[in-house]
Amino acid sequence: MDIHTRQREVPRALRGVIRHESWTYGRSVLGAPLEGYGPRSGPVDVLLMAAMHGDESDTTVVLSEALRRVGPGDMHNPVLLCVNPDGAQRGTRCNARGVDLNRNLPSANWDGGTVRYRGHGETTQEIELSPGTEPASEPETLALLEVIERLQPRNIVSLHAPLACIEDPAGGKLAQWAAAKTGLPMVPSVGYPTPGSFGSWCSDHGIGILTWELPAEPLPELIRSHKSVLRSLITGAYPPEIV
Repeated sequence: MDIHTRQREVPRALRGVIRHESWTYGRSVLGAPLEGYGPRSGPVDVLLMAAMHGDESDTTVVLSEALRRVGPGDMHNPVLLCVNPDGAQRGTRCNARGVDLNRNLPSANWDGGTVRYRGHGETTQEIELSPGTEPASEPETLALLEVIERLQPRNIVSLHAPLACIEDPAGGKLAQWAAAKTGLPMVPSVGYPTPGSFGSWCSDHGIGILTWELPAEPLPELIRSHKSVLRSLITGAYPPEIV
């Protein structure tokens, strides 16, 4: 990060609210606005997004902490703080219709079978959800696809938890940079099939996808370890060759 960007970091006393104008790119099943910040059209280097799974709301908090440190006029890349607001409000992985949005993408490997996940702190994948009645059956999925078409991101950073890794099947420079900055290991896969996932869909369409899995740590530690790297991505304070 250069000195100019550091000097323009929002003072601590003013970080209680987001001081950037939001824009709405759709509505959830229950009618909650799906909000973005920063550029509204592309192409952009990186799109940052959080809380595709509603029970991973720490991803929203950490990304918001980074965004609230960015001064007016310094946003270079767009941010979607919560792509599953109904799930976040209910504390569920799924949306309000019981669909795992990260298995609802119209990827080549979409599978209509039951989705199973293990839950926080568990080891067996036995909790059941739906992948949707068909690919992109959910309004949150359709809105995300539309905003990606408008933003034309070269890379997408999707925050998840709590696997503590940077996943990039392509092993790209952005993932290498993020892994080095955060100390998280870079892996080509999370270790199990993910049909209909956002990562699969991005790979189908030639979009660089970095799945940033936060570790299972107390929230203050997560903020301390990740806010500066995320802020660099929001402001564009990174080596141009990595994007």
